[in-house]
Amino acid sequence: MKLYGSLASPYVARVVMFAKIKGIDLPLHEAPGGSIKSPEFLKLNPMGKMPTLEANGQGLGESTIICGYLEDTQTAKSGLPKDPLDRARSHLVARITDLYIAQQVGPLFRNMNPAKRDAAAVEAAGKELAKAFGYAEQVMGPGPFCVGSAPTLGDCALAPTTAMVRKILAAGQFGIADPTQGPRLKTWWKAVEGNADCGSVLASHAEAFDAFMKQMAARR
Repeated sequence: MKLYGSLASPYVARVVMFAKIKGIDLPLHEAPGGSIKSPEFLKLNPMGKMPTLEANGQGLGESTIICGYLEDTQTAKSGLPKDPLDRARSHLVARITDLYIAQQVGPLFRNMNPAKRDAAAVEAAGKELAKAFGYAEQVMGPGPFCVGSAPTLGDCALAPTTAMVRKILAAGQFGIADPTQGPRLKTWWKAVEGNADCGSVLASHAEAFDAFMKQMAARR
């Protein structure tokens, strides 16, 4: 198997982290043809997005789908809880991440420049972020991770996106409070940062995302 993408993407980081907690060696590779829009890459993923997993000569896109494939095919160690309700909670945290938290990144990222900032859009995004992280906090099971004493899919989805959101809020100086300051989220964040597998991916993601932010700042 080959995984294509950049660790600057929280979705790529999700797959890398999920592979790590399952004990799978899945290094990142440069996109065939040198670009996710190259003809070679588009044969694997016609959407031209990352991450993309190449398995048995075929391509799979979308981080959640890739994680599901890894869970189904690499069964030595599960990346999900055993209990059905806990498994559902882990999936739900990942779903909340994608549908509610990540959706607020775009409005904030488009308003990084204070001189061109839409204050109303920023305020609305801040309110939605607070609500979305509240949803995640409420559906989490017993800790310290999203569900239980070990990281699972929900952690792999929420952690890189949370790291990205925190960096954007700090860089943009929007005046939006860190939405992860609830007691359960504080405990959770300390757990994922302190976990060897999760923490190493978060560190690599942070480095790659910082480089990406510098590139974007130079273009503004």
